[in-house]
Amino acid sequence: MLHDLVARYGPALVFVNALAAALGLPVPAMPTLVLFGAMAALHPASVGGQLVPVLALAVLASVIGDSVWFLAGRVYGGATLKTLCRLSLSRDTCVKKTERFFGRWGVRVLTVSKLVPGLSLLSVPMAGALGTPYRAFVAHDGIGAAIWASLGLGIGALVANQVDWFFAGIGRLGHASIFVIAALLAAYAAYRWMRRRSLMNKLSDARIGVDELYELMLSEAAPVILDIRSDEKRQIDPYVIPGTRFADERKLEEIVAAYRPNQKIVVYCSCPNEVSAAWMAKKLNEAGFSDVLPLKGGIDAWREAGREVAMLPRQVDEPTPIVNESAKMISNLRR
Repeated sequence: MLHDLVARYGPALVFVNALAAALGLPVPAMPTLVLFGAMAALHPASVGGQLVPVLALAVLASVIGDSVWFLAGRVYGGATLKTLCRLSLSRDTCVKKTERFFGRWGVRVLTVSKLVPGLSLLSVPMAGALGTPYRAFVAHDGIGAAIWASLGLGIGALVANQVDWFFAGIGRLGHASIFVIAALLAAYAAYRWMRRRSLMNKLSDARIGVDELYELMLSEAAPVILDIRSDEKRQIDPYVIPGTRFADERKLEEIVAAYRPNQKIVVYCSCPNEVSAAWMAKKLNEAGFSDVLPLKGGIDAWREAGREVAMLPRQVDEPTPIVNESAKMISNLRR
């Protein structure tokens, strides 16, 4: 029965799942490819002849779905990345790693992004936001989709006997197997969500609000403000809170050496829930700094509150402060 279903609906199922996965929906696109590859190995006469068309359909569907996110990144820029950050079950620090990975390798990262969980979801709209030509995007994304689909079909062919044994066992369980699989997927998603929620609850009290930071900036003992966004995020959103200094949490020793332990420091990022900023504040506290707080809501909350922001120059050396326009703005605030 499974063989008949795959032979008749397999290509359509691969296309739909690959398209949905590229759009970010939680569908089993890779398992579908593995299943088709296994059926092709077990039944070469009826299913094997469809391998090439199925591979082409998977690549086409993937490129179509990715193009939607690419265009969203091109049109809406950072807003698209923030939406994906809210939807992601991963920590915000993982999102930042993806940004830096794209910054290092550029559009070439799309050739392998589908093989790394979470990388494709953010790197595709980032390619659009950073102005990658669509032709270059399609070429690299198509190569990545072909590698991804070929790998899935190849794995299916290699483990064909095990796949056959697995579905035979599922068949013996009957309809109850569907509920078991759904329950396991739901339990995994709930576990990831609860871990993130637990982390946010622990960090919720140790934050500073926009209004409080604004008042401190008007005082004589103004805090040091650290922007820990990635370089790629700053290219997409080239604005900072006045007086900001750049910091890279990967270079913690340099940050510790640059500031006094009793200095008041405010850390901000841009991803929702400011987990990256809270993590950085925690590391500085552990290093002996007594007064470090993340900015609640990050730079987005600052901007939404109607506070002024300074535009970045095109080239900025870390950890140099934004002294030109920002200094003038802070001076005007104190008058």
